Amino acid sequence: MLLLPLETVLALAVLALVIDALTGEPAWLYRRVPHPVVLLGRGITGLEGWLWRPDQPPAQRRRRGVLLVVAALLPALLLGAALGLVATAGPLGLVVTALACSTLVAQRSLVDHVRDVAKGLAQGLDAGRAAVARIVGRDPNQLDPSGVARAAIESAAENEADGVIAPLFWLLLLGPLGLLAYKTVNTLDSMVGYRSERYLHFGWASARLDDLINHLPARLTGLGLLLVAGRPALWLKVRQEAPKHRSPNAGWPEAAMALLLDVKLAGPRLYASGRVDDDWIGTGSKDAGPADIERAIALLWRLWFGLVGLLALIWCGIVIWPSSTPA
Repeated sequence: MLLLPLETVLALAVLALVIDALTGEPAWLYRRVPHPVVLLGRGITGLEGWLWRPDQPPAQRRRRGVLLVVAALLPALLLGAALGLVATAGPLGLVVTALACSTLVAQRSLVDHVRDVAKGLAQGLDAGRAAVARIVGRDPNQLDPSGVARAAIESAAENEADGVIAPLFWLLLLGPLGLLAYKTVNTLDSMVGYRSERYLHFGWASARLDDLINHLPARLTGLGLLLVAGRPALWLKVRQEAPKHRSPNAGWPEAAMALLLDVKLAGPRLYASGRVDDDWIGTGSKDAGPADIERAIALLWRLWFGLVGLLALIWCGIVIWPSSTPA
C-alpha cells in the first residue's frame, strides 16, 4: 500500500514527533548500531565510488550524478513502501513504523546541539567555538561571541526546516515512503551537493532536487515560526529578507528567526573554502548571545507543540469524534 489512510499517517507523524522529542538520539543505542542516516551515507559513499571518475567530462558527470540519485532512491522507496505495509498491520505495526520514522526527525538532537552552544558560550569563547563547530561549516576560530551565537541561531532555523518540518511534510504527504525519499535526497545534497570542482556537475542533480523538495517546507517553517510567535504580520518582511540568502530555501526560516529575535543573521562568513560576502538578513542588531540562542530554542519548541497539537486535533476529528457522535 503506497498511500496510507490519513488517520494512519497522522498517527505516525504525532508518534514520531513525540518519540523523537522524548528520546532524541540515544548514545547507548548508536554506540551499538549505526544510525539510519549513517547507513544511508555509507551507501551513498559506495555508489559515489562506483560512479565518479576524475577523467569524466562535465556532461557525463551530470548523467552519472542523476544515476546516483536514482540508485540511492530506489532502495529508499522500497523500504518506505515496506514500512507503509507494516504501519497498517495493527497497533504494534504502527508503533514499530513510528519508531523507525522518529529516527529521521531531528527536533531533540537539534535543540540539544544548539543549547550546547549557549552553554559553551556561558563558559567562555573557546567552549562556544568548540560547540558551534559541531553544527556549522564555517571556521569557528574566526568567530567572536556574537558570531558564535548567530551561527547557532542560523543552524537552529535552517535545520528546523531540513530536519523537522520537511521530513514531517513528506511523511504527511506520502507516508514513510515520502519520508525516506526526502531523507535520501537531503543526505545526497549534504554529501555531494557542493560547488567544488569534484561535485559541481556530479552533485548538480542532488542539489537541484533538494532545492525542489525543500521549497514548500522552508517557507512553511518561516510562516510557522511567525504564527506560534503571534506575529504573522511579519510575513511580508520575511518575503523581503529571505531572498538575500544565497540558498533559495534557507533564507525563509532564517529571516523569520532574525526578525522575531531582532538580530541580524547570515552576512559575511569564512569557510574552509574561502570567505562568503553575503548580505545581512534581518533589521536588528548584530550582537547576540546565549539568551538569544535560548529564545530561538523556545520558538522551536513552540512550533513543535503547535504541530503536535494540530495534528492530534485533526486525528481526533477523523477517528474519535465521528464515532462518538449519535447517529
